[in-house]
Amino acid sequence: MSNQALPNALPQDIALLIYTTMVRIHACDQRIQQLLAAGALQFQYYPCGGQEAIPASIAPHLHKEDQVVTTYRGVHDIVAKGTPMVEIIAEMMGKITGTSKGKGGAMHLSDPDAGLMVTTGIVGAGMPIANGLALAAKLKGTGRVVVVNFGDGASNIGAFNESVNMAALWDLPIVFLCQNNAYAEYTSFEGSTKSANIADRAAGYGMAGETVDGTDPDAMHAAAGRAITRARNGEGPTLLECMALRLQGHSFGSEEGHMDQEKLAAARANPPIAKFRASLIERGNATAEDLDTIDADAKQEVEDAVEKSMAADMPNESELYTDIFADASAVPYSSPTTTAAEPDLSDREVVTVPMVVAITEALDIALGEDPDVFLIGEDIADPAGGVAKATAGLSTKHGVDRVRPSPISEQAIIGAAIGASLNGMKPVAEIMINDFSMVCMDQIANHAAKLRYMSGGRTSVPIVIRTVTAGNVGNFAAQHSQSLEAWFTHIPGIKVVAPSTAADAKGLLLAAIADPDPVLVLEPMRCYFVPDEVPVGRYEIPLGKAAVRREGTDVTLISYGWCSVEANAAADALAEVGVSAEVIDLRSLVPLDLDTCVTSVKKTGRCVIAHAAVEFSGFGAELAAKLSEELYGQLKAPIKRVGARYTPVPFTPSLESMHFPNAARIKDTAESLMK
Repeated sequence: MSNQALPNALPQDIALLIYTTMVRIHACDQRIQQLLAAGALQFQYYPCGGQEAIPASIAPHLHKEDQVVTTYRGVHDIVAKGTPMVEIIAEMMGKITGTSKGKGGAMHLSDPDAGLMVTTGIVGAGMPIANGLALAAKLKGTGRVVVVNFGDGASNIGAFNESVNMAALWDLPIVFLCQNNAYAEYTSFEGSTKSANIADRAAGYGMAGETVDGTDPDAMHAAAGRAITRARNGEGPTLLECMALRLQGHSFGSEEGHMDQEKLAAARANPPIAKFRASLIERGNATAEDLDTIDADAKQEVEDAVEKSMAADMPNESELYTDIFADASAVPYSSPTTTAAEPDLSDREVVTVPMVVAITEALDIALGEDPDVFLIGEDIADPAGGVAKATAGLSTKHGVDRVRPSPISEQAIIGAAIGASLNGMKPVAEIMINDFSMVCMDQIANHAAKLRYMSGGRTSVPIVIRTVTAGNVGNFAAQHSQSLEAWFTHIPGIKVVAPSTAADAKGLLLAAIADPDPVLVLEPMRCYFVPDEVPVGRYEIPLGKAAVRREGTDVTLISYGWCSVEANAAADALAEVGVSAEVIDLRSLVPLDLDTCVTSVKKTGRCVIAHAAVEFSGFGAELAAKLSEELYGQLKAPIKRVGARYTPVPFTPSLESMHFPNAARIKDTAESLMK
C-alpha cells in the first residue's frame, strides 16, 4: 500500500531535526567526493545523494540502543545513526582515529556505541546478520529494534528470501528497509525485477509491507513509525520500500548513460533537501535564515572533522596482526600466549559412548551453564534431534528457543548466529554436512571471519559452526563427502578444529563454545558411532594443542579427523615390519601446534602427512612446506603426503575405496621413506 503525506504532519522539532540530519548527510557526502576529486582520498565511493531523507526520517524513532545494519552505499545511514562525523571521516582516510582504526574503510564502518553494527560491502549480506541481532533482542527481552538497509538489487538474491522468511516465521523485531533508488548498479529496476514493487512481496511471507516516497520526510517518518512500532510491540517484521532515485551513477565518477536522463534531470532540479527546505519555510517551521544557520553548522562540522582527521596518525605496524583473533598470537606460526594446558583427566570417571553422544553431552553442558548459549540449525529439535541425533533430547530439556530449529536456509542460519553473537550471545550453528558450507560461504568467510578485524576490534563473533565430514562412510558420493578444511584455514579470522576421538570431540567443542572467536568444528561421521572412552563432566581440550597418540623414532605420521584412525592403524602395521612410527593428531588446524610437529619430525627425520581432503592444495601441503622450511638440512627423506585422489568422491564402493587415503597407503608411503 502507499502512504500520502499530510500537510504539517511533522511536529516542528522533529521536522527541524530531520532537516538537520539531511544537511549533515549531504555535507559529509559532498566533502568526501571533493576530497576524492582532489586526490586527498583514494577508494571506491558510492554516493547517497537523493536518499538523505530516508535515514533522517527514521532516526527520530530509534533509540540509541536500537541497531542498524547498512551497506557500502550507507554513509547517510551511518551519519543518521549517530556515529561521530570525525570518526567517519578519519576512517575514510584510513586513520587510527577512525571508527575501525582504518581497517574497515569506506565500505565497512562499525560503531557499536551508536548502534551501527555492520556495514557490509557484499550485496544483501547484512540481512541474515540483522536477523541475528533481532533474535538476540527477542531472546534477551531488550526491547531493541533492528533496521537493516539494502538496495533494490539485493531483493533478488537468496539472502533476501532466507532472511525475510526467517524473520516472519520467528516474529523478529526488525525492519527490512529497501532503499529503492531505481538501479541495481547499472541495471534499472525494470530490467531486473518483474514486480511493480518490492514491498508487495511481503504478503507472500506473511509479514507487513509498505511502499513509501523516500524523498518525502513526512511520508517517510509516518511509515517508519508504523514499522518500528510494530517491531517494538512484538508484532513482527516489516518490509518497507522507500522510493528515492539516486542522483549520480553507481559510484563516484562512474558513467550515467544507463540512467533515464529525463528522470535524472527532474530529480536533480528538485532534490529532497531543497524540496523539504522550501516546505519548512512554507509551513512556517523555520525561516530561510534559520535553515542557513543549520546548513552552515553542518558544513563546519564536516570541515572540523576533515581537519582533525588529516592531523591524525595512520595505524602503525603493530596493528597489522591485531584484531584477527582476540589473541593476536593465535595466528598460524606464531607462539600462542594463551593456550591452556592439557587437562589432567587421569582421575576422572569415564564412560564408553560414541562420539555423537559425547557431542550431545558437550552441548547439554554448555546450554546448562550459560543462558547466552543457544543452538540453531535444520532439524535439530526433537523429535528429530538432528539428522545424526547429535542434538537428541536437548530441545525437550532446554526448550525450542534455545535449541532452535530453522528453515533450510544456510545463509540465514550462519547470519543469525553472527548477529546474535554481536549482541553477546554464544550461538552454536549446525551446518548439516561440510559440503553445505559452500552455500553460506559468504557469511562465514566475509563476515564471521572478518568482522572483528574490519571493526578494528570493536565487535567480536564468538560463534561455533558444527559440521560433519561424511567421507569414507559409503554411498554419500560427490556432494556429501568432502573435507573442505583447507578453504577455511586459508581465511584469516576463523579457527578450525577436527577431532578424531569422542573424548576430544567433547572437550574441543566445549573449548570452542568458550572461545571469543568464530570456530569451525569438523566432526567426522566415520567416528560418530564408534564406542570410545569419554571422561564424565566438563573439561576443555585447548585449541592449538596437538596430541601425541603414539611415540616413535623412525617416522612421524601427522593427521587429524577420521584420517587419524588410519594413521594409527598404519603405525600398528609399520610396527609389524620393524618401523617405529610416532603419531601426531593435530586436533586443531588454526591455531596450529607447529612446535609439537617440528619436535617430532626433528627426532624422526621423516614425515608423512595424511588427510581425508584432496591431496592437491590440501592442508598437508602447507604443513609440509613449513616443516621443510623449519627443518632444512635435518630431514632424512622428503616429506610425503597422503590425501584423497584428485577426483570428486565416487559413489560406488570400488572407486570410493581408491579415492580416500587408508592405512595401507600411509604405511606404504612411510616405508618408502625408510629406503
